[in-house]
Amino acid sequence: MERSYSAKEEGLDLVERVFSWTIKDVLNDNLCKDKVQKIPDTFLSTTDYLNCFIPPLIEETHSDLSSSLKGVSRAPFCEISSVELERSRSSIPTKNLFYQISVKRTNNDANGKYEPEVGDLIAFTDIKPKTVDDLDRPKREYHIGYVHAIKESTDKISILSSKSFNMDIQFALRSNNAPSLFALRRDNAPKLYAFYLLNLTTNVRIWKALNFQLEGASMTMIKKVHQADSNSGENCQLCFSGENHSVACSSVQNIIMSQNLNESQKDAVLSCVTSSECHHNDTIKLIWGPPGTGKTKTVASLLFSLLKLKTRTLACAPTNTAVLEVAARLQYLVKESLGHDTYGFGDIVVFGNKSRMKVDGYQGLHDVFLDYRVDNLFKCSGWKQSLESMIKLLENPKEQYGLYKREEENSICIKTLDQFFMHRFCSNREELEVYMRTLHKNLPTSLIPFEEIKKMYEAQDLLRSLKASLLKAKLKQTSDGCEDENSLLDSFGSLSIEKKEECLLKLRSLSQTISLPNITDKYEMAKFCLKNARLIFCTAATSTKLFAEGMTPIEFLVIDEAAQLKECESTIPLQLPGLHHVILIGDEKQLPAVVKSQVSEEAGYGRSLFERLVSLGYKRHLLNVQYRMHPSISLFPNKEFYEEKLSDAPFVREVSYNRRFLEGKMYASYSFINIAKGKEQKPDRGYGWKNMAEAAAVSKIIESLENGKKVSIGIISPYNAQVYEIQERIKQQNLVSDPNFSVSVRSVDGFQGSEEDIIIISTVRSNGNANISFIFNRQRANVALTRARHCLWILGNENALSSGDSIWRNLVLNAKERDCFHSADDDKKLSKAIEEALLIELLDESPFKKLSLGSTSRTTGTTFR
Repeated sequence: MERSYSAKEEGLDLVERVFSWTIKDVLNDNLCKDKVQKIPDTFLSTTDYLNCFIPPLIEETHSDLSSSLKGVSRAPFCEISSVELERSRSSIPTKNLFYQISVKRTNNDANGKYEPEVGDLIAFTDIKPKTVDDLDRPKREYHIGYVHAIKESTDKISILSSKSFNMDIQFALRSNNAPSLFALRRDNAPKLYAFYLLNLTTNVRIWKALNFQLEGASMTMIKKVHQADSNSGENCQLCFSGENHSVACSSVQNIIMSQNLNESQKDAVLSCVTSSECHHNDTIKLIWGPPGTGKTKTVASLLFSLLKLKTRTLACAPTNTAVLEVAARLQYLVKESLGHDTYGFGDIVVFGNKSRMKVDGYQGLHDVFLDYRVDNLFKCSGWKQSLESMIKLLENPKEQYGLYKREEENSICIKTLDQFFMHRFCSNREELEVYMRTLHKNLPTSLIPFEEIKKMYEAQDLLRSLKASLLKAKLKQTSDGCEDENSLLDSFGSLSIEKKEECLLKLRSLSQTISLPNITDKYEMAKFCLKNARLIFCTAATSTKLFAEGMTPIEFLVIDEAAQLKECESTIPLQLPGLHHVILIGDEKQLPAVVKSQVSEEAGYGRSLFERLVSLGYKRHLLNVQYRMHPSISLFPNKEFYEEKLSDAPFVREVSYNRRFLEGKMYASYSFINIAKGKEQKPDRGYGWKNMAEAAAVSKIIESLENGKKVSIGIISPYNAQVYEIQERIKQQNLVSDPNFSVSVRSVDGFQGSEEDIIIISTVRSNGNANISFIFNRQRANVALTRARHCLWILGNENALSSGDSIWRNLVLNAKERDCFHSADDDKKLSKAIEEALLIELLDESPFKKLSLGSTSRTTGTTFR
C-alpha cells in the first residue's frame, strides 16, 4: 500500500508560506525584518536552538525570491504544452493543488530551453515578461508553482500550484470527464510559459530539520552542540588511557604510515579516529585548516582510516564541488592501497544530483557514484541464472542439449551437440566474467567476503583453463577428421575431468554465498547501496536521503569546509540516528557561507557551527605547516590572521621555489604596487565599483607575462564590475591558446579553495573618504592574500586603503617596512598603460567622445588559455 504524506512531512509548509506572499509582499524588503532576531551563542533547549534559525531562513528565502523576480526578464523559461489535475496527490492535504504538466521541447531559443528540476520555484505567465510587473496584471494575477517530482517514464512534471489553472488560461476538458486539462492549440490560443525563479530544495530540507520533520531523527548530537560544552572535544580519560588506547593508536598509525603526514596532521587524525574506541561518550572535534596546510589531504587520510576500521561514516561538505574534491582524494588513497584491484569500492558511495555533481570530471569517481552503481547492479540481475546455467551445462551437457532441441524444434538450423556445448560454454563464461568483475567492484565487502572473491578468481581461472581444453579437443577432432558428434565432449572430458569437478565446486559455492537482493526498483536499489556502504559522501543538505526506514545508523560524521556551512544546514546530518562522533574541519578566518539577505546576515544566519564553537572556546587541532605560499607571501597573513602559529614547509623555503616571472624588484615574490592616479567609478549596470587604471595595469602585466614561461595566473577583485572590465581587456588581447599559460579572473568569493602560481589583486577603491567596508572584511582579505604559490602582486591606492584602522592599512605599512612597496610609475610600460587608460576615461566623459573613439565589440570570459 502506498504511504500517504502530509504537506508538513514533505516540507511543503515552507512552500505554502512562499505561496501565501503576494507579489507586493515579495517585493517588500521589510516583510520579515521585524521577526528576525540575532542568533545567540548559547541556547536554553533543543527547541529554542532550532527555532532561532526559522525566521532568518524565511527572510533569506524571501530575499532570494525578491531578487529572482526583479530579474525575471533574464530567467530561463520553457513553454508548457499540457496541464492536468493530479488526483494521485489528493492524499497530501495542502491549501494548494497538485498538477501534472508537460513541457514543449524545442531547439528554438524563442520558445525556451529550460528543463524544470525537482525543487524549482517557477512563475507561470502567458507572455515573456520584460519587468516584474508583467507577472501581475489584470485578469492575469501572480501565479507560481513548485516542482515536486518528475516522472521520467512519462516526462510528466508534478507541481504544487499556488492557484487553480482554470482561472488563468482557457482549457478544454476531455469528453470523458477525466480530470485532465489541455491548452487549446488553435492558432490564436493563449500560450503558457514557466519561468525559473530559484531552487528551494536546500531551504526545504533545512526547514524540515528545524521543524522536527526528519524521519527517525535523533536529537542526541543536537543537544550536544546547543549545550556548548567546550570540553566535548577532549578525549575520554576512561577510554584513552592504558593498553586498549595504545593498541588503537598503533592500529591507526599503521594505516596512515604510508601517507606522509606531518606531525600536526597525524595528531589530528589519531585523535579523531581513536575517539571511536569510546562507546559511552559522544564527541565533537574541530580541525583547523588554514590556507595551504593540507586540509584535504588530512580529511582524506582521516576517512581512509575510518574506512579501514570499518566504521560507518558520512562525509559531508557545503557544496558538490567540495564533496567531489575530498571524495576524489580518498578514492586515490584507496586505489593506491589496493594496487590494481577494485575490491572494496562497493563500501564507498558518492551520491547527489547527477546533473549538478558532474562526477565524470573526476577520475575514478564514476566507480563509486550511486547512480552508476545502481545501473551496474541492475545489469547483474542475471547473475544467478547465468551461474546455474553454467553449472547445469558442466554437470550434464546432453540433458541441456535435449532441452535446447525441444525449444528449437521448429527451427530450420539446429546446432549439433558439439556446436551447442561450445557456444553455450563460451557465452556463459564471458557473461560470468562480466558479472564477477561488476559484483567484485560494486558490492559492499559485507556482502561479498574476501574468501568469495578468491573463489571468483579461481573459478575464472578454471573456466579459462576449461576453454583452453575445449579448444584443444576441437583442434584434435579437426586434425583427426573425426565426425562422431560426441567426440569433442569425450575428448574434452578425458582432458579436463578434474578441473571440471573443481570448477563446479567453486561455482556451486558462489551460487550459495553470493546473491543479489530481489529488487526491481531503482529507488530501492539505491537504498540498498546506501544501507550497506561504509563511507558515504554527499552535501549536508542531501543527507536528508539517509533518514529512511531501515537505514543502517551512521556512527561518524565528518564535515569538510565546515566553516562555510551555515549552522542551520548542519542540523540536518547532526540529527542522523546512531551518530556518536562529529568532526568539523575548516577555517573560520576564511569566507563563511553566502547569505543574500542583509537582515539575515546581520542576524548571524551565515555563521557556521564551527565558528560558534570556536568562539565558545572549543579546542581545535591546528594544521600548522603551510605548503602553498612562498615565505614572503605567507609572512603577512600568518601574522595578521594566525598569530604566527604557522610555519613554512621546507620545500617552499628552497631557492627553487623563488620563481621570477618578470624582471625588476616590483615583480618579486611579494609586492604592493601603488596606483595613485586611478579613479573609482560605478557602472550603470550596478555590478559594484571598477577602476580603469588598475584594469589597464593588470592587462599590461598579463601582456608582459606572456613570454613563453609556463605559468598559471589568477586575477582577483572584490567587485564584479572590475572582474568584468579585466575579463574584457584580456579578451581583447587575443592571448595565444597555450596549455602552459592560463589566466583566471574571478571575485574573491570565486577563488576560495583555489591557488595559482601568480595572483594579482585589484583592490579598485581610490577615494579615501569612501565607505569601503566590503574590502575591509578580514575573511575576504585573507582569502585573496593566500591564493598565490610563487608571486603575489597587490594593486591599489595607498591613501584609500590606509584610511581608518583596517587590514589593508596594516598591509600597506607592512609592505613599506619590508621594502615591498612600489609605485606603478617605477615601471615605464605600466605607467604608460595607466596614462592611456586615464586619457580614454577622460574622453569617455567628454562630449567629444564619439569623435575620438570608435566602438569596440566585446565578449566575456573567465579563463583564458
